[in-house]
Amino acid sequence: MPDMSTVGELVLTEVTDGVATITLNEPARRNSVTKELSLAVEAACLEVAANRAARAVILTGAGPVFSAGGDLSGLTSQAAGQPASLRDLYRGFEALTTLNVPTLAAVNGPAVGAGMNWALACDVIIAGESARFDPRFLDVGIHPGGGHLWRLQARAGRQAAAAMVLFGEALTGSEAVVHGLAWKCVPDGELPAAARVMALRVAGRSPELVRRTKATLGASVPITNAREASDLEQVAQEWSIAQPAFKEGVAALQRRLAERGAAAAK
Repeated sequence: MPDMSTVGELVLTEVTDGVATITLNEPARRNSVTKELSLAVEAACLEVAANRAARAVILTGAGPVFSAGGDLSGLTSQAAGQPASLRDLYRGFEALTTLNVPTLAAVNGPAVGAGMNWALACDVIIAGESARFDPRFLDVGIHPGGGHLWRLQARAGRQAAAAMVLFGEALTGSEAVVHGLAWKCVPDGELPAAARVMALRVAGRSPELVRRTKATLGASVPITNAREASDLEQVAQEWSIAQPAFKEGVAALQRRLAERGAAAAK
């Protein structure tokens, strides 16, 4: 049976077969980024991190919109001097980035402004055909926040980031693939299954090895020379060779090769 809970009802979490699905669950407000939603996502991430059965995460949105961006009423309240914290808006994004299991965003509709940050905080983005990536910060007179520029530039490159944020270019799901923002684009009806296939593949691998590899990916970001990168990977690779999963994997490979050889000899 799936382990399912509601975190303040703004976010739904479900863990099945090692895959945790986190759903932004405020479709009436088009899953706009609010302090409440961000804190609920943070709570969901903490819940997933504490659940050793969760080996991969899928993030998606309820309804036809993935996330319509920052809640303007909350932002105007802050501009008027009322107590609020932009940091609270970012806590959900940061919680996603710090999860030690692979994260995949299944973008099922428009991702606007800060709503793009949910997807950018994940390791991999899969887009449905109805997805639309539109920063739109400057259109409402606000500077991008929550690491938006850094993450967008790291994923799609400086030119794409400049075209989208400065020049107001938006990308469809298929265009996002062309520019490196998304890994693949699939028909909307196939999006949940496509995301789950990838997540289940992760869940079937050694959880310790997956976590160590994700950590190495993160640690590789600031490295600027090949020798340092090789040294970093060597330490992790030597660790992996000593783990039971390596011996089991080699034995399984040898069995498959032997079976293929026997079949070919018939």
